[in-house]
Amino acid sequence: MDAAAELESGAEDRDGAAAPTTSAVPVQQVSLWSPPRSVQGSARRRRRITGLAVGTAAVLLIAGGTAAAWALIGEDAEDVPNAAVPAVEFVGSWAGEMTQVDTEGEHVADWHAEVRIEEGAERGSTAWTTFTCSGTLELTATDNDRRVYAYTETADPEERCVDESELTVWPGADGLHAEWSSVTREGTRMTSTGLLSSAT
Repeated sequence: MDAAAELESGAEDRDGAAAPTTSAVPVQQVSLWSPPRSVQGSARRRRRITGLAVGTAAVLLIAGGTAAAWALIGEDAEDVPNAAVPAVEFVGSWAGEMTQVDTEGEHVADWHAEVRIEEGAERGSTAWTTFTCSGTLELTATDNDRRVYAYTETADPEERCVDESELTVWPGADGLHAEWSSVTREGTRMTSTGLLSSAT
């Protein structure tokens, strides 16, 4: 009979016979017998599964941190999505001649435009001096080097202009290229293009 079995009250010996009862003596050592193989295998499997779980959690944590970092970068970038050209390139007072054509590309009119884009390039104002019309500009979209503004009319004393239009501008060597797009009261789409030079 082994020493560990003798220390445990009511234990059986290796042949299954009851071990003699001893007075309560604290256990001083662990069993000398290794656990059954099924228990050893289970313990190894548990350690392996725990190791895999920890490894997977670490990978997910790293991936999640990377995704979170990209999400934060994306949030900042969404303030002005896809803006490759700094806002300062658009800020200022601009003026130039526009050429207007209809849906078929037929010439309709030439007219003078003055545009003022405020600091931050999110708002501005414009005057179509040839037609004595004016309105406000508000940034609605950006695409690489282009910025798109919604024009809302504020004055049209001779009723010669459209109430709403869209202005797209992008930097060029000599100023801002401009394209105005609008639909007349009769439903005809008009496009005006030209170059706006710095007026400051």
